[in-house]
Amino acid sequence: MNISVIIPARNEEANISGVVDNIESLLDLPHELIVVNDHSTDNTLLLAQELAKRYSNLRVVSNTGKSGFANAIKFGFSQARNALVVPVMGDLCDDLNTIKAMVKKINEGYDVVCASRYIKGGARIGGSKLKGFLSSAAGWSLYYLLGIPTHDIANAFKMYRKEVIDSINIEASGFEISMELPLKAFYAGFRIAEVPSVWREREKGKSSFKMFKLVPKYLKLYLWALMKRFTSKFKKERS
Repeated sequence: MNISVIIPARNEEANISGVVDNIESLLDLPHELIVVNDHSTDNTLLLAQELAKRYSNLRVVSNTGKSGFANAIKFGFSQARNALVVPVMGDLCDDLNTIKAMVKKINEGYDVVCASRYIKGGARIGGSKLKGFLSSAAGWSLYYLLGIPTHDIANAFKMYRKEVIDSINIEASGFEISMELPLKAFYAGFRIAEVPSVWREREKGKSSFKMFKLVPKYLKLYLWALMKRFTSKFKKERS
C-alpha cells in the first residue's frame, strides 16, 4: 500500500529541507509527501515550494482554516490520496526508519500503528523532563487501565489506515489530536499495535507546543476514555 506522509509546518524554515531530504533518502516505499504550511510567517512556504521542484512526489498545501497543529493535520488528512497516512513532525524529531516497521504491522492486519518511545528499543532523548514524565505516565496508565495496546498514546508519530481517519469525528484543536485519534479508533474496534521508536528534541527553531495550556485538553480526553471504559464495563455487568 502507498503512503501519504503529512508534514505540518509552522515557521519551520530551519528544518523543513532537512526533514524532506531525510524522508526521501530513507523511505524506499511508494509514497507522497504533503507539506502543510500552517500560516507560517517565515520562509517555510517558499522553501517547501523549492523542494517541490526537486521532488515530484511532494505537494505543498496551505492550511486554509484556523492555524494550529490539529487543523494543519486535519487539512493534510483531507489532501491525502493513499491508503496509509502518517504525520511526521517538521522539526526532525521523529526516527523516520520507524515507518518501515509501521508498514510491516499494517501488513499484519493492524489499522493503527503507534511509534512508542516508552517500550524496549524506544527512547525519548532531550526535551522537558516534566513533559516526558506526563506523556509516559499517560501512556502506561491507559495501557493498564484501558487495555489499549500502546504505551505511548500521546506521540503524534502514528500510522493510520485512511479508513480509520475518515470514520472519526475529530474534535481536537491542538496537539491533543495525537491522543484523540488512537483512543477513538480503539473504542471503534480498530486494531492497534506499537513499534519502538526514538524521539529527539529539536535542535533548530522553536516549538509551538505549550504544555500548560494543553494539559487540560489532554486531561479531558484521558478522563473521557476512562469514563467510557468503566461505563461500558458497568453496563456489561448489569446486563
